[in-house]
Amino acid sequence: MSDLLKELAVLAEERNHIPPQAYNRWDVKRGLRNEDGTGVLVGLTEVGSVHGYLIDERERLPRHGQLSYRGIDIGEIVTGFQRDNRLGFEEVVYLLLFGELPDSGRLKEFTELLGEYRELPERFNESMILSAPSNDIMNKLARSVLALYTFDDNPDDISIPNVLRQSLRLLARFPMLIAYAYNALVHYHQGGSLHVHPPKKELSIAENFLHVLRPDSSFTRLEAEALDLSLVLHAEHGGGNNSSFTVHVVSSSDTDTYSAIAAALGSLKGPKHGGANASVMAMMQDIKENVSEWDDEDEVADYLSRILRKEVFDRRGLLYGIGHAVYTLSDPRAVIFKEKAAALAEQLGDARKREMNLYLAVEKLAPKVFAEVKGSAKVVSANVDFFSGFVYDMLGFPKEIYTAMFAMSRIAGWSAHRIEEIINGGRIIRPAYKSIVQPRAYTPLHKR
Repeated sequence: MSDLLKELAVLAEERNHIPPQAYNRWDVKRGLRNEDGTGVLVGLTEVGSVHGYLIDERERLPRHGQLSYRGIDIGEIVTGFQRDNRLGFEEVVYLLLFGELPDSGRLKEFTELLGEYRELPERFNESMILSAPSNDIMNKLARSVLALYTFDDNPDDISIPNVLRQSLRLLARFPMLIAYAYNALVHYHQGGSLHVHPPKKELSIAENFLHVLRPDSSFTRLEAEALDLSLVLHAEHGGGNNSSFTVHVVSSSDTDTYSAIAAALGSLKGPKHGGANASVMAMMQDIKENVSEWDDEDEVADYLSRILRKEVFDRRGLLYGIGHAVYTLSDPRAVIFKEKAAALAEQLGDARKREMNLYLAVEKLAPKVFAEVKGSAKVVSANVDFFSGFVYDMLGFPKEIYTAMFAMSRIAGWSAHRIEEIINGGRIIRPAYKSIVQPRAYTPLHKR
């Protein structure tokens, strides 16, 4: 970095700093959060619902988390398709987009339609992915989405039939875009072999991703179930999460589907949103290396205390995967995902079972340690990110694709929210920003 750029950076920081008290004076809802931590109500949705507490006479009362898709509890959805020994993501996509559960005939038709939509445009892989590999899969995924605009004969039409066509094509193609981008990264940046498997129409989205990602295309039923469950649990989380709200904001300008989804990807790429499970993995690796007796709860708790006191690990004082903006006593996604993590660990043997026990110990001890170290009455629990990285690791997925796999699932919710905004929004989203700078006169160049 040049000396000039360093000097300009300092100037930029100085001239753009706003005193914190100014936000209090004007009652600014920073982060679109109310003073009690609840979100500012900016819209209505029928797509998804998230609850983690009750407000009683302005007091926030903890409760076990609830997540519903189109009014149906996520636990009931998962129990439903697992009872039938089925994979569930395609059913969830249909529910989120169309507001009802499909019967067996319609589900079969819908799944076959997604299979037909998987193929990328001719030579797209060679010209857009392999020819310009990126070290960052989310960056490459966003670029690929924007590039698909040029292969669409009707990209700017925002009628619902056209937006639905575009949304389903993107959803069906995300597994290939992610897997091919990663394989290109391995080949061109890490010196590995390049393999490109064409998609199979007869496979589910979860199965197809495992097929195109792995060199030998092999996977077990339990692995497919674990990935499918991850897709189901990450598919939607209300209109207020950062990336879904981004879809609402961008869609309100009447822009095209590719631009709206690329904007959502940019939001999800941020480590405060989509990258939390990688941080959990790094933290747990540090714990494994520095706690000698994993089954000694006192030793584990002591190390968690040191993390919170910024003495060890990354010295940021955070327990990654513990706590959530909405959930308090529990995250229903974590409760469900934990069972699949345990099943995978059991299948993989003693080493993984020992790791699973360490995760369970941290989950149990973290809330108490947090309260003691922080002196806080805030109720925290493990969120879905706490277990998802461990599941991905057991599936052999590289950390480079963790956030992109989140996107592979969440595009279902994004698409539903985009359609909802187009139908119901009507006005471009434009909140207010108050200028607090004092008026001043222009100074001619020769007097500066």
